[in-house]
Amino acid sequence: MASTSEETPAVQPVAPIQVRYCEVCSFPLEYCEFGSSFTKCKEVLRESDPDLYDRYYSEEALQAKLGTLSLDAQAKLEKDTAKKEAKAVAKADAALKKKMASQVTIKRIERNKRKHVTSIHGLETFGVDLKKAAKQFATKFATGASVTKNPQGLDEIVVQGDVSAEIVEMIEEGQGVLKGIPSDNVVEVEEKKKKGGS
Repeated sequence: MASTSEETPAVQPVAPIQVRYCEVCSFPLEYCEFGSSFTKCKEVLRESDPDLYDRYYSEEALQAKLGTLSLDAQAKLEKDTAKKEAKAVAKADAALKKKMASQVTIKRIERNKRKHVTSIHGLETFGVDLKKAAKQFATKFATGASVTKNPQGLDEIVVQGDVSAEIVEMIEEGQGVLKGIPSDNVVEVEEKKKKGGS
């Protein structure tokens, strides 16, 4: 009886597919249309690789892709894409404006007689991890520093001692986790304890 294993041809290995990713949105090129920067993706591809651009976005390629989609549907699709891109740009601009309008308040608070604490709030707006910042202050000044809630219910860092000037300096120099905070957005305030009160 003849063996069947001799008759089976050897399976040829299949070469892996090469995927090209977009320089703008980082999606594979055929998925750029689902991102929020489709127009920019097309422009960059047209400049960097005209042949590949034609493969994806020439009239023939678009017709093959759209198939039976009517001209009205194509126009609506392009309009929706443009609207989505404009919305994404507006959202990024609004976030940047909010960040630039935000302030970091460093407050020197008198506790009793010659004892002071320094409170800092607004750091989280600039992407600073408050726990890491508190640890950095505690190490730098060899004192206690913790993240607490202020009377308005917002997170702030409270550092034992009168170190407001040093903290301003650290922010201006961008030390450790305090990088990227514009010094124009830093406000120093002093709060004195009320006399004769409780």
